[in-house]
Amino acid sequence: MSVFEFSPAGIAGAPVDLKTYRGRVLLIVNTASKCGFTPQYQGLEALYKQFKGRGLEVLGFPCNQFGSQEPGSEEEIGAFCEKNYGVTFPLFSKVDVNGGNADPLFKHLKAEAPGLMGTQAIKWNFTKFLVKKDGTVYKRYAPQTAPKELADDIEKLLAE
Repeated sequence: MSVFEFSPAGIAGAPVDLKTYRGRVLLIVNTASKCGFTPQYQGLEALYKQFKGRGLEVLGFPCNQFGSQEPGSEEEIGAFCEKNYGVTFPLFSKVDVNGGNADPLFKHLKAEAPGLMGTQAIKWNFTKFLVKKDGTVYKRYAPQTAPKELADDIEKLLAE
């Protein structure tokens, strides 16, 4: 199974068939607008600008499960990200990443790339998943891992 089998709702609510990203490296991140890691939006946008022309897509999934740090509507989230961080990469509708209502894409990502000591649960906002061009999950990164620290892995996957 690959991430290309999922169609999560985009920020405007319509399903986005992830098959449209086949052949591209994906960086999938659960995000929040009122988190200590929120400034990572700037680093994610920098990666997107640096590597988009070579085949990287950054996909942001707002999540309100950690400290209620993403309380706004999709419209408010999109406006916040654009105004404060110049975000141009695709954003999706708010999702749950843990629990019974977890988005199927995140269930898949967690199963394919467990966290420390094999735990599947996502611990906080800005957990990052890097996905190969074939849709298989390459690696999971902790919230505190700065986006720029992923550049070497992105380079490697783009070259494959």
